[in-house]
Amino acid sequence: MPLTDHYDVRRGEDGHRRLHPLVRGFPLLRYPLLNKGTAFTEEERVALGLDGLLAPQVDTLEALVERQYAEYRLIADPLDRHVFLRNLQDRNEVLFYALLSAHVEEMLPVVYTPTVGLAVQKFSQIYRYPRGLTLSTRNIDRAAQALANVPLNDVRIIVATDSSAILGIGDQGFGGMAISIGKLSLYTVAGGVGPDKTLPVELDVGTGRADLREDPAYLGVKHDRLTGGEYLSFIDRFVEATLERYPKAIIQWEDFSKDAAFTILHRYRRVVPSFNDDIQGTGAVVLAGVLNACRLKGEALKDQVVVVHGAGAGGAGVAAAIREGMRREGLSDEQIAARVFVLDSRGLLTDDRAMEDYKKPLATPRALTGGWAGLDLESVIREGKATVLLGLSGQAGIFSEAVVRAAHANTPRPLVFPLSNPTAFAEALPADILTWTDGQAIVATGSPFDPVTHAGVMHEIGQGNNAFIFPGLGFGAVLARVREITDEMVTAAAYALAGYTAAHWPERTYPPVSELGAASVQVAVAVIRQALADGVATEFSIRDLGDADLLALVQRKFWQPRYLPFRTEG
Repeated sequence: MPLTDHYDVRRGEDGHRRLHPLVRGFPLLRYPLLNKGTAFTEEERVALGLDGLLAPQVDTLEALVERQYAEYRLIADPLDRHVFLRNLQDRNEVLFYALLSAHVEEMLPVVYTPTVGLAVQKFSQIYRYPRGLTLSTRNIDRAAQALANVPLNDVRIIVATDSSAILGIGDQGFGGMAISIGKLSLYTVAGGVGPDKTLPVELDVGTGRADLREDPAYLGVKHDRLTGGEYLSFIDRFVEATLERYPKAIIQWEDFSKDAAFTILHRYRRVVPSFNDDIQGTGAVVLAGVLNACRLKGEALKDQVVVVHGAGAGGAGVAAAIREGMRREGLSDEQIAARVFVLDSRGLLTDDRAMEDYKKPLATPRALTGGWAGLDLESVIREGKATVLLGLSGQAGIFSEAVVRAAHANTPRPLVFPLSNPTAFAEALPADILTWTDGQAIVATGSPFDPVTHAGVMHEIGQGNNAFIFPGLGFGAVLARVREITDEMVTAAAYALAGYTAAHWPERTYPPVSELGAASVQVAVAVIRQALADGVATEFSIRDLGDADLLALVQRKFWQPRYLPFRTEG
C-alpha cells in the first residue's frame, strides 16, 4: 500500500528518496504535500502535466521561504497571521514547515498559544479548507468508513479532542479542531514526525454552549454534549475504528474536561498507546522547569514545599509529577504529603472533604493542617512554608502581591510559575512578581513573555510550554513502536528536558523556543530508553543500540522540510 492515496515515497538505486505521484496535472497542485509551486523543475513540469500551469520562474525552497516571510511580516494582527500560515499549510505544506522551522520562535505564539486560542474561538469564521478527520454524532456509526476516506495510509500520531476544555477558555465545540491541527504542526516542526504520518481529529459530541448551538455560522453539530454511557460509547467507536485503520498509531488526548480526561486516559491507555497532554505533558514540562529552578538555587526538589493552585487536569498532572520527582529523591509518601499542597476553587484539598475521585490522591491529610489560620491560598503558603508556587487555575491575577510576598517570606528565592494559558489568564505578570520580590523570584510562564529588566538586571522568562515534551515523547514512542506509554516514559521525558537545559542553557529554567527540535531529540532518546526498560518497545532493532547510535537514529529519522524530487521517468 502506498504511503498516501496521492503519492508514495521510495528510495532509488542511488539511495535517495523520491516522490512517486499517483496524480498528475492540475489535481497535483491541489494536494498540499505534493505542491511545490514555482519550485517544480522544468523536467518535472513537463513530465507531470504541469507545463503552462505555473509561472515561468523556477525557484528554490529558500527563495520561496524568503518571499512568504516578507509577506507574513506585512501582516500585523496575530489572528490574520495565523490564517495566513494555515492557508499556506493547506496549499504547500513543505513550504509551510520550512518557513515555520526558520522562524519557530517568532511564529510559535501564532500557530500555538496564545493565538491558537483565538483561532479556536473563531474557527467557524476562519474555516477555509478541510483538514483532518471529524467524527460527530451524525457519522460516528460510520467511523470506519470515515477513517477509510482519509487519504493517509500510515498515520502514526493522532491528536484527538472533544473540545470540552480548550486551554483556559472552556467548551469550544467544533472549534477545537484548530488545537489538534496546531499541536500536530509542532509534532512535525519540533518532533520530527512527517506530516503525512499525522492526523488531527475532532470528536464532535455537541456543545454545552447555547450561543454556539444558536449561531447560524457555527459549523459543529447543534445539540448539547453527550454524557455518560453515550459519550463513552462514542469514544469506544472512535478507538475501535482507529485501531483497525491505523494499528501503529499513538493517540494524544487533548483538551478534554477534567473528569473526561482522567476517565479516557485510564480507559484506553492500555488499549491503544496514548497519553493525555494536559495531564502528563503539563506535569512533565513543569517538573523539568522546577528541577532546573532548584538547580539555579543550589537546592534539591526534595527540600521544597510546593503549592499547586488549580486542581483540573493540568494541576493534577503537575502535582503527580512533582510527587514522583520527590519520590525519586528519596522522600516517603508521608514526607511528600507535607510538601505538596493542591488547591481548587474551594481552597486546599484535604482528605475530609467531598471531591471528585481523581482529586483524592492529591488531598492533604487534615491532621497536617491542625492549627492553621485557614485553608485559602495565602494561608496555605504561610502555614505550609511554601517555597514554590505553581499556577494552573486559569484565574488571572490570583497570585496577588500579598500571595507572592508570602512565598518570598519563606525563602530568599521563591519559584513562582504562573502557567495558565492563554496569556490573559496568567495568575500574575512576570514584571509584577519580580517587583514584589526585589528581583529574587525565579519566574516561568505557560505563554511567552518578553524578558523583564528589574534594577538594571534582565531576567529571561522561561516558557514552560508543553511543546518541549509532547513532540519528543510521541516521536520516541513511534520509533520504539510501543504497546503502551508508561508513566515512567513521561517522567523520563521531564528529566531529559531538564538535563538538556542544564547542559546547554545553565542559567535558564527552559531552553529558548528556538531549541524545540534539539530538545525533542534528547527527549525522544530518553523515552526510547525507558520504553526498552519498561518492556513496552516492540521495535527490537533498537534494543542493542548504544547511546550515540540511538541518538544518530533519532536524528536520522527526524523529518526535515525539503522538496523531494519527483520520479519523472516511466
